[in-house]
Amino acid sequence: MTPAPTRTRRPLALAIFLVVAGALGWWASFDLTLERIQTLIDPSYVPSCNISPLVTCGPNMASPQGSLFGFPNPVIGVAAFVAPIVVGMALLAGARFAKWFWVLFNLGIALALWFVIWLMIQSIFVLGTLCPYCMLVWSVVIPLFWYVTAYNLKEGHFGNRGASREIARTVYPWVWTLVLLSYLAVVVMAQLRLDAITTILRTL
Repeated sequence: MTPAPTRTRRPLALAIFLVVAGALGWWASFDLTLERIQTLIDPSYVPSCNISPLVTCGPNMASPQGSLFGFPNPVIGVAAFVAPIVVGMALLAGARFAKWFWVLFNLGIALALWFVIWLMIQSIFVLGTLCPYCMLVWSVVIPLFWYVTAYNLKEGHFGNRGASREIARTVYPWVWTLVLLSYLAVVVMAQLRLDAITTILRTL
């Protein structure tokens, strides 16, 4: 008599996180796209995200860095953030994906993180601004990368077996510390380059 196949538990927490994070990133990208359209229609239009000389999105949108591929960067977000929403909803509905799918999904998020890091550097060190909508996208992509990568390691989707997989399972509940450290690194860069904390407090 052959044993019944074991069923793996659905990653419900990860699924909910993917939907929420994807929705937040999509909303920020969509609003920034609308703001960019308004500035193209009316050059005198002041974007709602222009809060102060430091906390502003106008210079970012109008810069060459804001249209790296010849069109506004937020359009990429509008398209790309649909992916985590769809994957999360599918997991909630009971879908199970093959290992190759998780690897490709992880690769896509890694590319998104690379793009976000480049945008951070351009915004903080070149343009000298902190775009509110951009920062929301940053704050979403960072945990997306860490949690999806940690989940894939835990489940052995990268081919890891034995001790490495057990280590990943042990470390997985503490991934939030990597997220916080990543956020802290961004805050430190902004503070050292722009004295962001002092400047923001003065505008309140």
